[in-house]
Amino acid sequence: MSKQNKADGGAPFGGYHAGFSVLVGRPNAGKSTLTNALVGKKVAITSAKPQTTRHTIRGIVHREDAQLILVDTPGLHRPRTLLGKRLNDLVADTLAEVDAIGFCLPANEKIGPGDRFIAAQLAAVGRKPIIALVTKADLVDRQALTEQLLAVAALGREVLGEEGWKDIVPVSATDGFQVGTVADVLISHMPPSPPLYPDGELTDEPEAVMVAELIREAALEGVRDELPHSLAVVVDEIVPREGRAEDNQLLDVRVNLYVERPSQKAIIIGKGGSRLREVGTNARKGIEALLGTRIYLDLHVKVAKDWQRDPKQLVKLGF
Repeated sequence: MSKQNKADGGAPFGGYHAGFSVLVGRPNAGKSTLTNALVGKKVAITSAKPQTTRHTIRGIVHREDAQLILVDTPGLHRPRTLLGKRLNDLVADTLAEVDAIGFCLPANEKIGPGDRFIAAQLAAVGRKPIIALVTKADLVDRQALTEQLLAVAALGREVLGEEGWKDIVPVSATDGFQVGTVADVLISHMPPSPPLYPDGELTDEPEAVMVAELIREAALEGVRDELPHSLAVVVDEIVPREGRAEDNQLLDVRVNLYVERPSQKAIIIGKGGSRLREVGTNARKGIEALLGTRIYLDLHVKVAKDWQRDPKQLVKLGF
């Protein structure tokens, strides 16, 4: 379709806008939770543990006159492993391709070296609109929020010059405060375009990736701090159970969870397999909602020694 197609009042594409926006920020800045709130459905895993996002999940916001495709990335950080470097490279590649950038800074934490590191990275991207999103606004009172907004504005002037950020928006994904405003602001920076995805589609991630992410989320609940960086989930197969009646379908979902050490395997499995059963129970609900049918979830835990530092293992595990 030509970009000169002016179907409505001379406006390209009937005044419709569509494009890509990335949410960046240090680990645990609220990016995944905000993505889910904007889309209105869980498309990105959330966890109290930092660095839980491993893939760029695209969530799609549909409006009558616009479509906003949100790219949720791993948190930018100073990498300590080969995996960490690859995650940072993933973010850099994404920044180069989007139409606007949302920089998430939590309202309840002072601006620190990690935020300044990311701000400097964003300043080097070039002439892309950067919107500062002050997340977790529900966790502070009005005075503290005002002080954080002023500090965020000062950071923008520091790294970008007097113009600073294109916009600054306080938001709470938890209670919905200004989630719609965030969508409005990001959409305002999208180019004229026809819709890029079919109406009603919420993500372009393959189902197997979504299933793996739901299992990682369940497995990360309530475990020791070192485990999030050492856990990888690979879906082996999703196949219909043979011989089932049309009105009583069942999918067999076979999944391997990889950790780096036998001690971590013991943590995931738990005493007598209790923790792994709990992971399966919690993940099954989300997977059945995603796939729209009942499932049998078969989980196995395996040790892949030091996989975060092994190039061959990283490829095998999908990184």
